[in-house]
Amino acid sequence: QVQLVESGGGLVQAGGSLRLSCAASGSIFSIDAMHWYRQAPGQSRELVAEITSNGTTNYADAVKGRFTVSRDNAKNMGYLQMNSLKPEDTAVYSCNAMIITDLYGSRWYGWGQGTQVTVSS
Repeated sequence: QVQLVESGGGLVQAGGSLRLSCAASGSIFSIDAMHWYRQAPGQSRELVAEITSNGTTNYADAVKGRFTVSRDNAKNMGYLQMNSLKPEDTAVYSCNAMIITDLYGSRWYGWGQGTQVTVSS
């Protein structure tokens, strides 16, 4: 069993910062890519940022220069540092990951439950 749990969401004023965490637990041999998505009410889910196993990062244009994705492989953790937040960043943020669960390369791909980020103007 593998589980992803996000935390760190909340209410913040425009211009403020939040740091989201994604904790992976269970049968984990290693973690491949980790992704952060968000979904605002009435909108489709969009990819915000991703980080590969070797640390290569990619960002949506809307968050470049404001958000930073990182990971701690020793702790099976992923992070999303969000600075200069805007009201349009308001959404439920979720992480997902491709996790290698054993020496044979078995894989688990799943999602956390999400954490609400609300940015007030």
